[in-house]
Parts: sequence; structure tokens; C-alpha cells
Amino acid sequence: MTAALLLLIAVNLACGNMVSAKNTFSIDYKNNCFLKDGKPFQYISGSIHYSRIPQYYWKDRLMKMYMSGLNAVQVYVPWNFHEAVQGVQNFTGDQDLEYFLHLANQTGLLVIMRPGPYICAEWEMGGLPAWLLQKPSIRLRTADTDYMQAVSTWLAVLLPKMRPWLYINGGNIITVQVENEYGSYYACDYNYMRHLRTLFRSFLGEDVVLFTTDGNTDKEMICGTLEGLYATIDFGTDTSVAEAFKRQRQFEPHGPLINSEFYTGWLDHWGDQHAMVDARKVSRVLGEMLTMGANVNMYMFEGGTNFGYWNGADHDSRFRSVVTSYDYDAPLTEAGDPTEKLLAIRDVVAQFREVPSGPIPPATPKFAYGFVTLKKVGNVSSLLDLISPLGPVKSHYPLTFEEMKQYYGYMLYRTALPRDLNEPTPLISPLNGVHDRAYVSVNGTFQGLLERDTTLVMNITGKQGDTLDVLVENMGRVNFGSKINDHKGLLSDLILGKDILTDWQIYPLDIDGAIVRGWPHSVYQKTPPSTHTKTAAGPAFYYGTLPPNGLAWDSFLKLKEWTKGQVWINGVNLGRYWPARGPQRTLYVPGPLLRNSLPNNITVLELEGAPAHLQVLFMDRPQLSTTAGKS
Repeated sequence: MTAALLLLIAVNLACGNMVSAKNTFSIDYKNNCFLKDGKPFQYISGSIHYSRIPQYYWKDRLMKMYMSGLNAVQVYVPWNFHEAVQGVQNFTGDQDLEYFLHLANQTGLLVIMRPGPYICAEWEMGGLPAWLLQKPSIRLRTADTDYMQAVSTWLAVLLPKMRPWLYINGGNIITVQVENEYGSYYACDYNYMRHLRTLFRSFLGEDVVLFTTDGNTDKEMICGTLEGLYATIDFGTDTSVAEAFKRQRQFEPHGPLINSEFYTGWLDHWGDQHAMVDARKVSRVLGEMLTMGANVNMYMFEGGTNFGYWNGADHDSRFRSVVTSYDYDAPLTEAGDPTEKLLAIRDVVAQFREVPSGPIPPATPKFAYGFVTLKKVGNVSSLLDLISPLGPVKSHYPLTFEEMKQYYGYMLYRTALPRDLNEPTPLISPLNGVHDRAYVSVNGTFQGLLERDTTLVMNITGKQGDTLDVLVENMGRVNFGSKINDHKGLLSDLILGKDILTDWQIYPLDIDGAIVRGWPHSVYQKTPPSTHTKTAAGPAFYYGTLPPNGLAWDSFLKLKEWTKGQVWINGVNLGRYWPARGPQRTLYVPGPLLRNSLPNNITVLELEGAPAHLQVLFMDRPQLSTTAGKS
């Protein structure tokens, strides 16, 4: 019997004077542990985001976590994932949170619930819905009246759904976090936190364990903690465990030690090297914490994918967008495959609790479907009738995405050149008002781009009256820090030479809606476009089909020599690609998206320039690092 296991038994004996009871979960401050049904309890948990995994695979991922020895999972609820449009909530399909909780319960996993309203998670705007920004003066994550009204309305929908799932009510939710890492936010508004505490108690009752999570500094712990909410801490492998828990003890002198986010890996931004954390470090520090009797949640255990437009961004010295993959170098890969890190963690866990017998479920099958050659549909500017069915809004000055009530994706701004530009003339974003990336064309000919924080000037030429198109891409709102009120589009005027450009036609682009309805395949499958066939620079659509072969297995899509854009398969938005910047070189294609007996429709929006070969490649393995992408 290991020394660690003996110590754990000693901790349990220290908590021995307990009264057994059914369906109770509480904190024993005298003996510094949790009590579950009157008995000492230590959780070993892993984070999993249902919003980043197709529903089809939820059971598979949860079973792998259970068979790894975990007894709990930690779950975020992204508000914007369920209420992308104000007042319209969706809890069906991939958004069926209660079904996810049911599957976790069925699998034998308890749940640590983190319902926000803010979650960070490298998710778009930290989970806050972009429609909040329709009020430009709103102060997010404070007791601002407009913000709190929206939060109260949302929690009045969400929390009653959660109450039956509390462990004390016969479900599997053992603890509930109030807000998230609030000490990292500039506001430090205790009135806001008190209001949240009142809401959570009102909807969930007085008996549920409510907690906060904050980083390993005094400032973060001071601003993020509140009486009546149990204070927990988060840290990774490069932190002294003893020092970190000493800091938790400054705020919670008694009660269980808890690391709510023990980092098994890290995120990637476009242009980064792919983040990796050594499995031996993870195992060593995990073992050290468990030996102390601490409760640990591993962030992430499986990261998944930022499908569609759900990736977030950071803004420190400049704006940095998070990549599509949220692999996180986690114990389970983006595609849910077990890794050596998972096996090492399982070995550590087995020293502290009985691990289920039998093998961990294997990796889901992968298939290299091979090359598919695409055809060009046309330039974005020539397809506005199809992808912007409502037509343009006219405005003297530019309007933001939020003002147009188009919160994600792309929007096109069009005006006319005010004079002849025979020589290259600077087009300037003087107030850094392009959020986040603008693709500029004159009469359909691509002239270049403007990019937030990095490229604020470019040159164009043309004649008076020529059409100037500025296609603006929202690259994901800031998810952490003081800049989360991140408006998108053209936030200020563009200046051409000495002229302020005015009289805009602004086209909200419903690209996803058109593709879901079958475009462009429904239009061009039988009669391919006879024009626009030449490959040229600038934003354009391409389409093709992957023939059925009787399989619908996972795959990875590589767009070698393509520059930057978005991909849809069978109407589902896989996310952004940007191999020119890296590190991610492939997009994960979940098998359930594919059809095994019908052609699979592929649509690509290439924003800068497609290769002459117009080929994409379906592989049986990912390439998430710059080095791998060079092969």
C-alpha cells in the first residue's frame, strides 16, 4: 500500500465522526474536507466543454474520462451558445445541457458546474452574448443596471433547469461556481458579486456549495472572493503547490484544498508555436496535490474544437485570436483520443482511488479520404444577392456589427471612390478602428488588407465612382481582461488620402444561412458556373463534393497553400483555417458530419488567395504544429 494511499486513509479517519446521510454534499470546516452523504470525499475531476464536442460524441468522451479514474467532470455553460439572439434560448441538439448532465450521471460522473454568466474559456467574449454591446456604455461584469438586468433574466432561465440536477436533489451537480476568475477583472465590484450570490441562492437554495475560482495572487483572490462563496485557486505545473495552497488558506483557513483549474496544457493563438506541457510534470504535480488530500480539476481533460465563430481572443499588447482547435495538449485529444499523458494520469489516480477495471475505450476510427478538387463559385462582391438577401443598410458613416445586429462572421461595407486615384493612395484606419481584419477590393479587384493593431495603412488605386468594397471579418471577441467589450466591424471612419469616406452601403452577410439551405451546391451542382472560373486574389467562394465510400469516420482537412478562410461541410461550419500563419494546419472533421452513402458538400470561403490546384486533402491525423505543417 502506497504512502499516499495511507495518508488518504488517515485524512478519511480524521473526518470519521460523521453522520451518514443520503444525498448530502457539504464542507466540513473542522476536518478540511468535503462530505458526501456524510462521508469524507475527494474529487478528481477533468474539464470538458459540451459546446466544443458534437453531441454524438458526448458519451464516448465521458466514458473515457470515467475509465481514466475520474469521479467528476467540470462543465462551463456559455451563455451566448444558448442565447445568441436576445430572448431566444436554445437547449436542443448540441446545446442540450440537461442531456449532457444525464449522460454524465449515467456514466457515474459527478459534475462541478460553472454557469457563468462569464466563463472566459478562450470562448467568444468569454461566453457573454454580443447583443449586450448594443448598449455602447454598458459596463460588463459590474452592477451596471443594463448588464445586471440581462444577467438576472438569463439566470432565471438557466438556474431553475439546474436545480433538479443538484446532488442534494438527487442529481449529480455537487458544487456550483459563481462568476469566474473575477479577481482578474479590473472592476472589483463587490456589489455585483453580492447580487450574483443572491440570485444563485434564490434559484438553487441555501444548501448547495457555491464557490469562486481565482488565480494565484493576492490581488486576484481579494477581488474574486466573497463571504458565503468558498474560495478556490487555480495554477499549473510551474507553480509551487505548497505556496499556492498557502494562499488559498489565507482566504479559506479551513475547508478542503481545491485547485479548480490545474493546467494539463495551454491554448494556441494564430502565429504561436503549438503549446505543450510535459506529461511527467503533470503527473508529478497531480500526485503532489492528491497526496495533500486536495481536490483537483484538470483543465482541460478534453478541449475539443472552436467550431464556427466561437473562438475567443486575447488582447495584451495587441489583439491575438485563438485558433480553431482547442486541443490544449490535453489528456484526450481534440478528437477524443487517449494519449500517453492520459495513461500517466490514470497511473497517478490509481494510487488514490480505485480505477474502473478494463481498458479505456479506444480512439474513434479515422480515415484519409484523400484529395478533393474544388471549383470557384465567384467573388464575394458578386454574390451579395445570395448571401445578403435583406440587402444593404445605407449610412453616412460606418456602423458596427452590433449596431447592425449581425454579431458573428462577416460584413461588407461598400462606397464609391470620391476622386481619381491614379497613383497609389493610402487608405488609413487612423483610430485602429478595423475590428478585426478587412479585405479591400476596388471594382472586384483585390487590393490588400487592413488588420487590427498591425496593418493600419494600405494603398489603393482607381477612378472616381469606382466601387470600394471592404469585407470585415470578426476574428472572435476578446475573452479575458478589461477589453471584453469588443465591438466588431468598422468602429471609426476610414480615410482615403485626405478624404473621410462616407455614404456607405452595409451588407450583413448570412453566409451560414445560405449554406445551410444548400447553396452553392443546389445552384451549381448540375450547371457549374461558366464565369468567375479564374483563380484570383481576394475573398471568393469555392465548392466541391467528397464522394461517399460507405464510411463516416473522423478525418482532418488540410488546405495546403490556401491562405485564410472558413470551411463548411454539409452545412456545418468547421471553423477558420490560416495555415499561412499557423500553428494549426488541419481542421477536425467529426465523422457524424459526413454521409456514408451520399456526396458530402464542401464549401470554402477563401479570403486572400486560393492556390491554382484548388485541392483540399482529407487526412487521418491532425497537424497542429508549424513543424508538422511543413511536410
